[in-house]
Amino acid sequence: VQLQASGGGLVQAGGSLRLSCAASTSIRRIDVMGWYRQGPGKQRELVAVITSDGSTTFDDSVKGRFTISRDSAKNTAYLQMNSLKPEDTAVYYCTAVVYSESKAHWGQGTLVTVSS
Repeated sequence: VQLQASGGGLVQAGGSLRLSCAASTSIRRIDVMGWYRQGPGKQRELVAVITSDGSTTFDDSVKGRFTISRDSAKNTAYLQMNSLKPEDTAVYYCTAVVYSESKAHWGQGTLVTVSS
């Protein structure tokens, strides 16, 4: 599975961005898709994940501001980020897990910068 992340950029605090993660295969065979981020000087951390049945999990820091979705017709997962804060500044990585492969696939990062 190859993943292509896009949608990052520079936005002011309070603004919105939508990240996209396009998969090279049908996402119907992908059990979990998600987003991690790594801020300056920080470790990579989970942001949100969505399972094949639509169940979602969010880090507490983004609950109520971010939503995650997946579009099987477009083989793409999305991270809608609203009410962005400077502390959301990070490189965002999309990931996909196929249980039968017992490994996680990673896309290249996309930089999100939130100015105060």
